[in-house]
This record gives sequence, C-alpha cells and structure tokens, in this order.
Amino acid sequence: MDFLIIEDEEPAARRLVKFLKEIAPDARHLGTIVSVQSAIAWFQQEQMPDLILMDVNLADGLSFEIFSQVDITCPIIFTTAFDQYAMDAFKVNSIDYLLKPVKKEEVENALRKLDRLRNAGSTSIDYKTILSNLNIVPKDYRKRFVIRFGEHIKTVNSNEVAYFYTENKVNFLCTHEARRYPIEFHLDELEGMLDPEVFFRINRQFIISIHAIDEMKAYSKSRVNVKMKPPTQHDTIVSVERSAAFKHWLGGEVPED
Repeated sequence: MDFLIIEDEEPAARRLVKFLKEIAPDARHLGTIVSVQSAIAWFQQEQMPDLILMDVNLADGLSFEIFSQVDITCPIIFTTAFDQYAMDAFKVNSIDYLLKPVKKEEVENALRKLDRLRNAGSTSIDYKTILSNLNIVPKDYRKRFVIRFGEHIKTVNSNEVAYFYTENKVNFLCTHEARRYPIEFHLDELEGMLDPEVFFRINRQFIISIHAIDEMKAYSKSRVNVKMKPPTQHDTIVSVERSAAFKHWLGGEVPED
C-alpha cells in the first residue's frame, strides 16, 4: 500500500508515518505535503496513492480546496482538531475522520474499515450514512494545569493562560496577570491538549490565547507581528508556514499591504 501524508505539523506527520509503518510494515510512504498548492502540484505529476492521510487545516488554507482542482479517487483519512469539518470530510471519499491527537488504535481501526470496504468491492462512501452511525465524541480539552515550584503546588486554569512559550529549553505558561510558571509539557504536547478555538501555535516558541492579543501588524512575507498582553520580551511573529492558518483562526483575512 502506497500512502501520502498531507499535514503541515511535522510532529503530527511523523506520528502518522510511525503508526502506518507499525500497523502495515509493507506500506510505502510516498512523502509528506504541507500545503494546498504543493498538494495540487504533486497530484498533477504523480499517480494516485492507495491512501491519503490528510489534515484539514494546512499552511495555506483548508485541504478541501484541493478537491476543486484535483479529482482524487483514492480513500482519505482526515485528521484535524476541528470536528465541525466532519460533514465536508465525508463528502470527498473519506474513510474516517480522526480528531487530534490521533491515536494508533484509531488509525488501525480506520485501516480495517478500508479493508472491509475493499473486500466488499467498493470504497465509495455514503457520507450521510456514515455520519448517522458515527459517534464523534467532543474532545475534552485540558481545563487546568498543576504547577510545582519548590515545595509548593498550584493549579492554573486554562482560561487564565495568556500564552505558553519555550525559553532555554524550558517550557512556561504566562497568565493574563503576568505570572510565569514552568510546566512539564512541551509545546508539541500542549497543541493536542488545548482548545483550538482559543489557543494557536504561532511558531516553534509560542502558543497564544486569542484573548491575550493586544495588537497585530503586517510583517514581511505575509506574516503577522502579534503584540501580546501581558507583553513578552520575545518576538511573537507568526511563522510563514502558519500565517494562512492563523488568519483563518482569527475568523477572517488580515489585509495585506
């Protein structure tokens, strides 16, 4: 089985490849694509894989935009933190729809479903039937963090956090009241724990709350310079790879110069 990953978050892509290799050792990874436009270009030059594992939110927009330019005929397993996209996912040949952080057993179950469909002689999906039988459980995002410093233990509610960041290989959270605490989770782990409607990872160093944004200014290469409250001594500039998704997260496009 030849499979293609369409995913702009490197840790998530690595996890998927690892799971596929463990579940199906003979599976061949054709590559990982990080954007809508690069996916379109890939399909224009390459043969259709046997399976696609596709994130909904890519670096330059929603993956559903690919289908307006490419006739994808192979099965798709969608992965995303946003369960409101389930209906659109099943309209385009989706075998399954997995909420992040994806677990190995979920990928394994999706591949079993694909095998059953192929043995029945079809991978065409009636998305209405699937949705009627699908129990998408709302993700239970982390509500609080336990902070340990010295002999003291404290809890901080997620809605008190202005941003998470990494400094000198140590991870911290900063509250809206400018209190800073070290935490045991790294940013890759936090991405899967936090409500994506409230928190967004703008670059490798920062995950910010939408409620902590003080000001935004256009920056070079379509990036956005985000001023935080409380302020931070570090640059909080949205990376090039995350700029499109950041603008979508805000709920609309940020005007360009």
